[in-house]
Parts: sequence; structure tokens; C-alpha cells
Amino acid sequence: MGEALRRRIESERIESPVQEALLNLLVAADHVRQRVNRACAAHGLTIGQYNVLRILRGAPQGHPRSEILRRMIEPAPDVTRLVDRLEARGLVERGRSAKDRRLSISRITPRGLELLQKVDPDIANFHAWFQSRVPLPDCQEISRICEELYGAPA
Repeated sequence: MGEALRRRIESERIESPVQEALLNLLVAADHVRQRVNRACAAHGLTIGQYNVLRILRGAPQGHPRSEILRRMIEPAPDVTRLVDRLEARGLVERGRSAKDRRLSISRITPRGLELLQKVDPDIANFHAWFQSRVPLPDCQEISRICEELYGAPA
């Protein structure tokens, strides 16, 4: 078992290399999530809210709730509440679809775009931190392995 994992979980007992890999993956994912959460929290956002704004920035025409949910990195069952909170802060606006008046479309506002411009340097710093620890070939290998885990049908 790696020394960092041993210190982190305060245990000497790992049953197999598979268990060690899974534990390392979970610990690393949590560590990365905490760093991103701090970057978002410095701007008054949760990771989920940042994710919604990021999705809507890439869709000037907006998206219905179901499409936002489909594109989220960590799908949130309460995407409606996420959008409600963003709308209350003036970061997102909602309107009706011209094709189907029953469909609510969320769009990012200029204020939302301004906030993302303020968050972008912190996210870029996070990317630089990650790259300083994980060389590009390893990043590509991590991506390949992760896509093996979630990309193939169960």
C-alpha cells in the first residue's frame, strides 16, 4: 500500500490491489472535489451551481432543466432548486420555449457571465495545480482509465 493512502486512512490492512486502487480513487476524487469546492465557495457558489452556470455559458440559447441535468458532471436531483437559487441572485433567467410553451428554458445572464469571469482564474489555478502534480501522459492515462469505468455499458 502506498504511504500516502496508509496515512490518509490510518490503516495497514488492505485486502487486495483492487481495493487499494478503489480507495485511492475515492480519496483522490474527494481531495480534488474539495479543492474545486473551495474555489467556487470563494465566489459564493456551490460546485453544482458553478456546473449549471458553466453549462449555460456554453449555450446562449439556453437549456431546459432536463438537458442541464443530462450535462452535469455530478447530476443533481434538485437541479430545479439550483436554478431557482441562481435565478434569485440574477445569474440565470428563465423563459418559455417558442416551440413548446410548457418547457422552461434557463439562460445565463450578463451578471452570471461576469461571475464566471471572476471564477475562471481560480479554476485555471486549480488546473495548473493538477498539471503540476500529474504530467500530461498520466492525465491521458487517467482519462482512459476513468472512461473505462463509466463509459462502457454496465
